Amino acid sequence: MMTDDEAPYHAHIYFTEGQRGIAEDLRTRFQAEASILFVGAMTAVRAGPHPIPQYEVHFLKSSLDVVVETIRESGLRALVHPLTDDDLADHTTLGEWIGGKPLELDLTTLDPPGMNQGIARFGKTDF
Repeated sequence: MMTDDEAPYHAHIYFTEGQRGIAEDLRTRFQAEASILFVGAMTAVRAGPHPIPQYEVHFLKSSLDVVVETIRESGLRALVHPLTDDDLADHTTLGEWIGGKPLELDLTTLDPPGMNQGIARFGKTDF
């Protein structure tokens, strides 16, 4: 049985072209962190609901505080959310924006409640 600390989480790290170097440095830090399960590729364009370049980081709730603090230190904007069977809620009401104003996500690309493809790819792959 999964404990609360084992609950899956995502962080979407957003960056502009001018922030690419900072985003790459943060990505390298996350890749070296043993508690991070997966660090995705940096996208150059919109992907899924995300309107600007980003990459995702997969981790367990037990690492949430460390991940959030590391993102804050970078100065980049991010959306951090649990991974549940409700993709829409994950990216809206359950998500926390860090380092800036929330971006307007394309919610039409998200899975309907009860079917979250992110669960199947947790710790494994990108968009």
